[in-house]
Amino acid sequence: MATLVSTLFISLDGVVEIDPAWHFPYFDEHMGAAVDEDYEDVDVLLLGRVTYDSFAGAWPDRERAGGEDAVFAAQLGDVRKVVATRGTQDLGWRNVETVRGELVEAVATLKATPGVGKILVAGSVSVVRQLLAAGLLDELRLLVHPVAARRGERLFDEGDPIYPLRLLASQVFPTGVVRLVYAPDELPGSQGYDDVVDAVPGAGQG
Repeated sequence: MATLVSTLFISLDGVVEIDPAWHFPYFDEHMGAAVDEDYEDVDVLLLGRVTYDSFAGAWPDRERAGGEDAVFAAQLGDVRKVVATRGTQDLGWRNVETVRGELVEAVATLKATPGVGKILVAGSVSVVRQLLAAGLLDELRLLVHPVAARRGERLFDEGDPIYPLRLLASQVFPTGVVRLVYAPDELPGSQGYDDVVDAVPGAGQG
């Protein structure tokens, strides 16, 4: 069974709709190394249509330009890309296909496909939400920028149920960006206030 990983740039107030004005000032070699790790050994890159259009509108040109980012651009071009879209037009990049059928069912099938070991969802917040709700997401990797964006689409919408998470790893970069890696989990217990009152500051001193 493949591991399904989500990677997102995110602000302190939960915005994942990236604004270059607050994202790129924090991008350095540490964040670059984290991104490189996220894309390591990826067999399938799963993208929503908006994120795909952003990628396809930039990376092929960067690969052709042959600049410092051409190696990563070529990596993105070479990897198998599956796009969640209802459109039927040519997507205009190599190694790209559309999701066949409903997203959750298609991704469950993809995870069970022999030879597929790692599926990466880059950005694509609507896709991440659906896969998290369906219990298909294995890791949520967040690069948390020390900024309140104050506007833009947020990772979590309002609704039920809650999503308990387990912290797998954390790393603090010199810029103040914090890399957090989570996995879906269960709440550590069912305690209420009366069960934890002995842990309140000053308890037992009265």
